[in-house]
Amino acid sequence: QQANAVVSALGSLEAGEATLGNNLDRSPMEGLRRQLGGNFDADWGGFGAAPKFPHCGSLEYLLRHWRASAHSDEPDVEALFMTALTLTRMIEGGIYDHLGGGFFRYSVDQQWRIPHFEKMLYDNGPLLALLAQIWQASGDENFRNAANATADWVLRDMRSPAGAFWSTLDADSEGEEGKFYVWQPDEVRKLLNEEEFSSLSHRFGLQATANFEADWHLQVRGSLEDSAAAAGTVNSTALALINSGREKLLGARNQRIWPGRDEKILTAWNALMIRGLAIAGRALGREDLTDAAVDALNFIIEKSYRNKKLLACYKDGQARFDAYLDDHAFLIDAVLELLQARWNSAHLQFAVELADRLIDDFADDKRGGFYFTSVHHEQLIHRSRTFSDDSMPSGNGIAALALGRLGYLLGDSRHLRAAESTLLAGKDSMSDFPHGHASLITALDEYLEPPEIIVIRGSQAETDEWSRTVSALYSPRRLVFAIPAGCAELPGALAERAAQENTVAYVCRGSHCELPLQSLSELVSSIKES
Repeated sequence: QQANAVVSALGSLEAGEATLGNNLDRSPMEGLRRQLGGNFDADWGGFGAAPKFPHCGSLEYLLRHWRASAHSDEPDVEALFMTALTLTRMIEGGIYDHLGGGFFRYSVDQQWRIPHFEKMLYDNGPLLALLAQIWQASGDENFRNAANATADWVLRDMRSPAGAFWSTLDADSEGEEGKFYVWQPDEVRKLLNEEEFSSLSHRFGLQATANFEADWHLQVRGSLEDSAAAAGTVNSTALALINSGREKLLGARNQRIWPGRDEKILTAWNALMIRGLAIAGRALGREDLTDAAVDALNFIIEKSYRNKKLLACYKDGQARFDAYLDDHAFLIDAVLELLQARWNSAHLQFAVELADRLIDDFADDKRGGFYFTSVHHEQLIHRSRTFSDDSMPSGNGIAALALGRLGYLLGDSRHLRAAESTLLAGKDSMSDFPHGHASLITALDEYLEPPEIIVIRGSQAETDEWSRTVSALYSPRRLVFAIPAGCAELPGALAERAAQENTVAYVCRGSHCELPLQSLSELVSSIKES
């Protein structure tokens, strides 16, 4: 009886079903914006009190919402402020690694001061993407610097020799949480010259009281002006002194006993990082990040994809476990971002195969949406089908977004129907608890206002130039694919975007496409208000 009650309770937690005539509208989007505003911490950023998590999906939604309203009579500047303040406070706080780059898992306090010292791949991928996007939106160098440092950390400390990414760095080393990261002022003084120590100690609070038991965990506790005054110099010189001091401290820290590293290569987590690197590579103009994203994707295709079947985990030379919903959905989304950074027809074909597998093996044909496990998975007491975000984005939310984008790109009604069915199945959940469904509501946003897709055909040099020009500004509703003229036998509607004698651009909004544009100036004029 108890077992039956448990199974019944699990079933009652399920979302609704895709009912004919159950129209989708903007009310969940309005509810999410309202809830985020109500829960926002106007002093320290983020949502709610301690402990504080990044909530990347909510921040990305706010940034998208601001951009969509930017040309309206009442632009939602507060949405931009909430995103910018939260990321600024995080970058200044102890949740950010001021020496090595990257972010810890969460903050134990409301002010982002002391983290749980674990570093997760699945946090840093979305944060990297978000930092690159808000730098494009704001031009604030603090965001660009943090994005670059986070990307550098991933490539330096989390990249396997084969090119994919390991999972986590532990919080503990030598049996103590945070020991690898904290300092004593006298220890720092011995490593730096007098000017470096004076500037850095005022910037990161080494002259103030200890903030992690009897030790000092670096966080911004003084202004750059304070650091300059302490060193008797100007701001630019103080910043240079701080940066040289940081490099010396990082070198010394690297000589310590490191935290343990979980060297599993998880497909879903790698997908989140591939997406982050692809977005950051474009935004920051760093080809090395695009190279790293390509290498990681190729690793998954070569090592964790057999007979068109995806596997979830790679360790010690062996790929294991049938992949889950998140693995498929996150990878499709990541490939679509990577194709905008560097076109590869084989990667597109891989995304199409994943989408077909997702629909064939994971779809709930009766109620809509996708189960977490495939039809071939071992039988469980409950086959879950959830729509809410957790520590990672919702698999159903990302599936709806990615399938919608792929469907419009290829003109594939099957992908579009699957995306719509997922949104219909999650409608009640989105309406009842918007704050928990940011990923699904982002997909709803693109369903109600389909993305603008630009396909550029021509020589490699010109397509790259056109793509860089129209991708320079933050435009989350715009997808830009630069496809060299030599790429033949493109699938679906892409076959109709044929190369011509000169470089051309095809601009499509949803299923409607304009005549090809013959010059870069025409292209820029056609999209300047999008």
